[in-house]
Amino acid sequence: MSGKTPEPLEKNSALFICLGNICRSPIAEAVFRHLVKERGIEDKWVIDSAATGNWHTGGSPDDRAMRVLKSNGITYSHIVRQIGDSDFEEFQWIFGMDDDNISDIKEVAPPGHKSKILLLGSFDPKGETEIRDPYYDRNDKGFFKCYEQCLRDCNAFLDEVMGKTP
Repeated sequence: MSGKTPEPLEKNSALFICLGNICRSPIAEAVFRHLVKERGIEDKWVIDSAATGNWHTGGSPDDRAMRVLKSNGITYSHIVRQIGDSDFEEFQWIFGMDDDNISDIKEVAPPGHKSKILLLGSFDPKGETEIRDPYYDRNDKGFFKCYEQCLRDCNAFLDEVMGKTP
């Protein structure tokens, strides 16, 4: 398909990044965890999410993100954290939600790292490459759209890396 991904390893790893680790990246992480569990391959993955900034470190994801996950049958908990040097050693794939995230990730990446830094939306079959930050929205609408994008993107990525499910 896109030719962006290496062959799967015995244990793969994916890190999802957004600005504050309270909206988009926790939704992406939770969706990805849910999908690998549904596919019966959760033992083949290390999965996490983090922020480019430190504003919410130690806190929890936004209540609206948690409501959207719950309404889609996904149980999730997470302590907000900021990306660090060790993430570039531990994670094979690091996904940003928008071009600013990608720039920020590349800026903090240590020299010689082996992680693939990719826009999660680059796998979107509908071509919606950026996942807009719904943080300042007055309702849940942007969070539901984020969920739908993450679901499409994560499924497409997994199909490419692990093969389509029967």
